[in-house]
Amino acid sequence: MLKFNAVTKRFGDLVAVNDLSFEVGEGEIFGFLGPNGAGKSTSVHMAVGVLRPDKGQITLLGKGDPSDPAIRSQMGVATQALALYEDLTARENVTFFAGLYGLRGTELNKSVDDALAFVGLTDRANDRVSEYSGGMKRRTNLAAAIAHKPKVLVLDEPTVGVDPQSRNAILDSVENLRKSGTTVVYTTHYMEEAQRLCDRVAIIDHGALLVCGTLDELTREHGGPIVVSFETEAGQQRVEVKDVREVLRDLKDVESVHNFSAREPNLETVFLNLTGRQLRD
Repeated sequence: MLKFNAVTKRFGDLVAVNDLSFEVGEGEIFGFLGPNGAGKSTSVHMAVGVLRPDKGQITLLGKGDPSDPAIRSQMGVATQALALYEDLTARENVTFFAGLYGLRGTELNKSVDDALAFVGLTDRANDRVSEYSGGMKRRTNLAAAIAHKPKVLVLDEPTVGVDPQSRNAILDSVENLRKSGTTVVYTTHYMEEAQRLCDRVAIIDHGALLVCGTLDELTREHGGPIVVSFETEAGQQRVEVKDVREVLRDLKDVESVHNFSAREPNLETVFLNLTGRQLRD
């Protein structure tokens, strides 16, 4: 659905994206992760046609360049910076943006109603956005991005600065988009969101792709060992193993074992092992 083929983007002497290649499959939620300054925003801007690559090729829906208006019309974008008119209601905002994609009349009204219902804002649809909480504004931003029913949706940090209730509502909405067959490209600074939502994840750093795969593939190949902790009469113990059963076999004849725990590798440990940094760094 979205393909980067050896894409490079420079700003003067700075190589923001370096020979980047990956492909997003139809109907999947694809996580696009990297530390600050890794090249994520530049890649997203190229994916939606705002920037053009200096080298390489980007194709959308297997048809052409996302800078082509006819191709770009089949993509939805919810940017980290809210694209809303504060003095308009949510309904007016979503109606305006959906109208830019050529929706009119009954089709437009139904699409707006469906989008507002999808993000749980039907009851507040006629209130001005200036009266909304940060989370409600994010949900309005999402509604504006999906009203024209895009085949590919790019969500750039969609839960930044929102309350827990709105965050869960947005994550639920993204999961429902998968059920409807929408392809989602998802960038986030919250590792637990990527762990919950994404079918596959790409991690980039310094503009280059480090890894791309399913969560199971990445944790198996790059997550490191399982860390097992427990207490015996000899004191606190900590060991690293590939299989917890190894420790359990060794402990079966030990009389007193307390506070046994096993920490399995996850996406956070994968990210740390590959980049040496936290996702938010």
